[in-house]
Amino acid sequence: MKYTFVTLFPNLIEGYFKDSILKRAIDKGIIEIDYLNPRDYSKNKHFKVDDTAVGGGAGMVMNPQPLFDALDDLRCKDENVHIVFLTPVAKPFVQNDAKRLAQKSHIAFVSGRYEGIDERVIEKYADEVFSIGDYVLTGGELASLIICDATSRNIEGVLGNSQSLEVESFETPLLEAPSFSKPKMYEGLSVPSEYLKGNHSKIRSLKLALSECKTKFFRPDELKKYKVTAKL
Repeated sequence: MKYTFVTLFPNLIEGYFKDSILKRAIDKGIIEIDYLNPRDYSKNKHFKVDDTAVGGGAGMVMNPQPLFDALDDLRCKDENVHIVFLTPVAKPFVQNDAKRLAQKSHIAFVSGRYEGIDERVIEKYADEVFSIGDYVLTGGELASLIICDATSRNIEGVLGNSQSLEVESFETPLLEAPSFSKPKMYEGLSVPSEYLKGNHSKIRSLKLALSECKTKFFRPDELKKYKVTAKL
């Protein structure tokens, strides 16, 4: 998988890939990271990439020329690149999207800045548009990283143990059961006793019950989906 980050600030992204799981995936050649800066395509003598909004309004908008040229260049080099825009006014990104995107060979994330991107760029080049939540960030770089991370975990070979994907939250409507590590007792707080008895059937039952409790408390909307699914 190749990821291209289309961003004015590649340094905000680079550091995330210098450690841990994704660095190992890069070292193994499983994923590849590239950057494309729209400022390098600006025809403005001062390399500006933004302008005032047509029709008025506060703030500046990323204008189309640098992004048109940058994305044309990207598609010219790889006609199969899947171009994703990040914006608060879009479909929420969910786990099923991460699993589906993991099947692509090349994804480009276009990160907006200022008051956003000229809509004509999105209309022409977007294969998909995602939001990561009902809030506004100063730019799309964090959102790009979140989707990249969530997607990469579903690519074969990225995780040390692929079975860990099977029990995570959002693989079913239930949230994942609580996790515990050694020691069994720490500062008077114990691991649930059933976890210590070795009866895997009872452990699974307890984990299911704890998952239901967590989901009921944090995501009652998901618990309703689970109950409907369980009846089918």
